[in-house]
Amino acid sequence: MSDTTWLQRAASAMRAFRESDRPLVSLARDLLWVAAVVGGIALLLYLFAGTWPAVVTIESESMVPNMNVGDLVLVVDEDRFGGLTTWVEGQRTGQSSFGNYGDVIVYRPNGADSVHPIIHRAMTYVDTAAVEESGLGAYYDDPHGGYITRGDNNPYTDQPNLRISGIGVIEPVKKEWIVGKALVAVPLVGYLPLHLAEFAVVVILVILIHDFVLARRKEKEE
Repeated sequence: MSDTTWLQRAASAMRAFRESDRPLVSLARDLLWVAAVVGGIALLLYLFAGTWPAVVTIESESMVPNMNVGDLVLVVDEDRFGGLTTWVEGQRTGQSSFGNYGDVIVYRPNGADSVHPIIHRAMTYVDTAAVEESGLGAYYDDPHGGYITRGDNNPYTDQPNLRISGIGVIEPVKKEWIVGKALVAVPLVGYLPLHLAEFAVVVILVILIHDFVLARRKEKEE
């Protein structure tokens, strides 16, 4: 088969797919369009934020009142729009975000991908010597430096007070564990990802109803 013949058949198949009135083909066409739009938005978010995921949803009250359950948070690379600032540094320079000094970071607890990332404020940075001298090293098998973090609504820091099943006591956050820092939060929009399965069902139902109405209208016109 020549390249020209193959291209002609491919073009014919694409044309038939675009123009088909069959319900299943129409549904597939609509779903592909939705996927293309979502993929395009995801690509633009990644190019802007420089990290992935570029958005996260607040699922607990640990950052109340500065972040609330259901908020959708835009996350950017930690060094984008200025370097990462801790609460201690923010007190000295006046830099603040989300109602308090310093930056709010998203990090993988102990570097694990098996649990959801945590979004808490970076309080200070400590090196390995400071961890050992402070007594924090006694909580970890391999003491190391990193960021000490805390939820604005929590009375204590994550290190060493927070323990996650299957992960253990939360360690100081290494730079490579940081997903990014929070840039802006949009209230309530985050409820959508929390109910993604239900939303997908609604979208598919709307598409089916739309195609059904169009098919009936076309039948009446003919």
